[in-house]
Amino acid sequence: MDNAPVDTAAARKVMVDSQVRVNDVTDRGVQAALLSVAREKFCAPDRAWAAYAEVEVEITGDRKLMMARDVAKLLQALQPRAGETALAIAGPYAASVLAAMGLTVTAQDSDQAVLDVVSEGLAEAGVTTVNQPLSEPAGGDYDLIVSEVGVAQRPEAWIAALKVGGRLAVVERAGPAGKAVLYVKGREGVSRRELFDSNPGVVAEMTPAPAFAL
Repeated sequence: MDNAPVDTAAARKVMVDSQVRVNDVTDRGVQAALLSVAREKFCAPDRAWAAYAEVEVEITGDRKLMMARDVAKLLQALQPRAGETALAIAGPYAASVLAAMGLTVTAQDSDQAVLDVVSEGLAEAGVTTVNQPLSEPAGGDYDLIVSEVGVAQRPEAWIAALKVGGRLAVVERAGPAGKAVLYVKGREGVSRRELFDSNPGVVAEMTPAPAFAL
């Protein structure tokens, strides 16, 4: 068996060429950041070999990294700009990519086991980490918020954490099929635009308890 080390820079280029560019991600800033971020640092150590495959890679337990294609499409929709502030909720890879684009990024997670895997990579990227329930955004007045997990319904608390003009990109998934959406917070309300189909896992704490009618 060949145990030669993987050329991760070459693997990243193949990922961007075969998964990202071909899916209409034309933003060169997003592409460049993807080429610079070591995705394997956010995977379970025994799954690092799959970091650049076209799959959702395990972090720990049931938690997985969103497919690179979908992360790239969410970030392109957000139109990140250097100097902006960003919150990545359950999105360690997205957090590192945004940091590589020159944003000031906070990565929030509620699972210490996930943070144990990803914290070193986030620290190297200059990302601040916070352990806090996903339903309670850390801080506020963000230019943009992104998540690598799906939500079962419109995340009002996340929208409230945006400044006026702020953007949120997230996958809403109440059933087997999900839809990535972009919210933009204006002075008079919030706009919503559907982006593309996506089916990441939905974490239990972002799923409302079932209501029972008598």
